[in-house]
Amino acid sequence: MPEIIIKTVQTKKDLLNFIKSAWKIYKDDPHWVPPLIYDKKKILDRNKNPFFKHAEMELFAAFKNGEIVGRIAAIKNDLHNKYHNDKVGFFGFFECINDQQTANKLFDTAKDWLKKKGFDTMRGPANPSSNDEYGMLLDGFDDEPRLLMPYNPKYYLDLCENYGFNKAKDLYAYKIEADKLLKSEKVKRVAELAKKRYNLNITELNMKNFDKELEKVKYVYNKAWAPNWGFIPMTEEEIEAMAKDLKPLVYPSLVLFGEINNELVGFALVMPDYNQIFKNMNGELFPFGFLKLLTQKKKMTWARIIALGIIPEYQKKGLDSVFYWEIVNRAAKHGIFQGEASWILEDNDMMNRGAAAMNGSIYKKYRIYEISIES
Repeated sequence: MPEIIIKTVQTKKDLLNFIKSAWKIYKDDPHWVPPLIYDKKKILDRNKNPFFKHAEMELFAAFKNGEIVGRIAAIKNDLHNKYHNDKVGFFGFFECINDQQTANKLFDTAKDWLKKKGFDTMRGPANPSSNDEYGMLLDGFDDEPRLLMPYNPKYYLDLCENYGFNKAKDLYAYKIEADKLLKSEKVKRVAELAKKRYNLNITELNMKNFDKELEKVKYVYNKAWAPNWGFIPMTEEEIEAMAKDLKPLVYPSLVLFGEINNELVGFALVMPDYNQIFKNMNGELFPFGFLKLLTQKKKMTWARIIALGIIPEYQKKGLDSVFYWEIVNRAAKHGIFQGEASWILEDNDMMNRGAAAMNGSIYKKYRIYEISIES
């Protein structure tokens, strides 16, 4: 049996090979969406990604007969540990052929790296944190992933569980269909009542005043999501970097703010599903991928509700129904009639009830795994 050799990613060539190894794993998978190589390089760049101002990461690649057969990242997220007062390290960017021995060696390598950093638990996949692509696809393999959501072969679940990983938490993705929602008098009535009762005013993103609008996002994001399991506050630099990446792609009418008596109480970020365009770009933005982004927007029939948050003082008042109603109506004007609300923690009862009340149905599930690191 060929020996499995683990190498640390050190050069730019190593990094490119690390990224492009995914093409080998998914070459026969009709649902995989190739990531933009440019974006992956930026995410993994310790000098460009502000995540690394409070984190460390080591990338490892597994080789057999001189070819990459798997990869993994070991991640030390100081902000997570400070916020949760724990000793949890993370693994991420995991890809592997269907071979348990290779997977075990990759997991062992990441675990050993984390053990040396003083951690007692390894959790993931986080790419590289819960504020990015998070989790492993558990259910819903018959469909392409929506924008910024993970995708993986089904056998990855076996590789993790055979290694000894246990479930830490499941995440849900809801399918929202405009036809079902817009025809529901009950949903319309609930949204209108909540809007009227609390005098909620919904406004859309003002691109001419983008920096000021971004301050509103920062306020709601780190306040509304703070109580959630696994939450890690985004630094100002991280939010600004995310905004810079998304700014050329957003539809202002789908980025919404909610105010009551001139007080900001909620925020929703909805993005068209650019994965429907990325799928045919084979990871290359230039020279022709950029043209596809400009000319093929009408092909996007899905959107993803990436964030929908109400600050704690105004939760459980039905205000989320107003946002959902606005989102679906506005998306329909762009020819988008299907949406994914994701991800939602399995035990976030308020958000799950809200999505279900909008006639949403759970159509995909994701799992966060963890395993004890022996001392």
